[in-house]
Amino acid sequence: QDEAFYSFETYNYPSEIHSLSVKKGTDAVWFKLKVPADPSAYVVEQLFFQSKDGTRVPMFVVRGKSTPRDGSAPAYLTGYGGFNSSETPTFRKGIFPWLERGGIYAVANMRGGGEYGEGWHRAGMKHDKQHVFDDFEAAAEALVKEKLTSADRLVAFGASNGGLLMGAVLTQRPDLFRAVICAVPLLDMVRYQMSGSGRTWTSEYGSADDEADFRALYAYSPVHHVTPGTPYPSVLMDTADSDDRVDPMHARKMAAALQAASSGGPVLLRVEHNSGHGGADLVRALVERQADWYAFALSEIRKTGATMGPATTP
Repeated sequence: QDEAFYSFETYNYPSEIHSLSVKKGTDAVWFKLKVPADPSAYVVEQLFFQSKDGTRVPMFVVRGKSTPRDGSAPAYLTGYGGFNSSETPTFRKGIFPWLERGGIYAVANMRGGGEYGEGWHRAGMKHDKQHVFDDFEAAAEALVKEKLTSADRLVAFGASNGGLLMGAVLTQRPDLFRAVICAVPLLDMVRYQMSGSGRTWTSEYGSADDEADFRALYAYSPVHHVTPGTPYPSVLMDTADSDDRVDPMHARKMAAALQAASSGGPVLLRVEHNSGHGGADLVRALVERQADWYAFALSEIRKTGATMGPATTP
């Protein structure tokens, strides 16, 4: 038949279905999801940067078309880097409140993910987990080097395995970020397999029962590398009281350790009640959680004297 269909979406555009004439080579929008925002006001770019060992790593950046490249824009950098999970450009409706205030949203595609196949995954797992943290730290440095933001306007966010990423980069390179938002995280890597679903992840991280694995885990385990007197960035730990996948003790222990040790910004612990690993099953609760994350990030950036524009009208 002459008629075919394909779908398209990216960070700022929701799913669209297009009809295509094979004979004529023409297409038309067959279905388009409408959202109360203007996707055309933003652009999505893919940047490449070098990690610590010279590996070429990609990163997606979403920004307003008129966003200045002078280091003045606030940036929200996120990533996952594990379990062969690929961070591809899918529509993320929650980024619009940040973008509408002049912010930049960036996603680093670190090793440990599946973006370049199983080899890319294995390069960021078990004894090579440090590559993931090196990649994310290099992504932060690239954003500053490209003058898309500056260190005092850069916020890092990660959840679950991405929360482990936040804990590691927080303790390894506290100078890179103004604030860190660490959600439902793994942070005690010496004991992670003793609670929640931890025992099912030893193929990804290794087991503390094995001496070589223990050494690798302890080398980056965030809760074991909190150093008294260090000026850590402002931190928001976010966990759920009924999380049966990642025990909330990880966030509680890390928050307590940072509160006792840090000479830097505030360290807050947010606990969502009657909620599991993915958050409460209510749209209202999801909105409130995202709003709290952004409110924390914006308030910390403003403490530096940076200005954030009001939300633009869709």
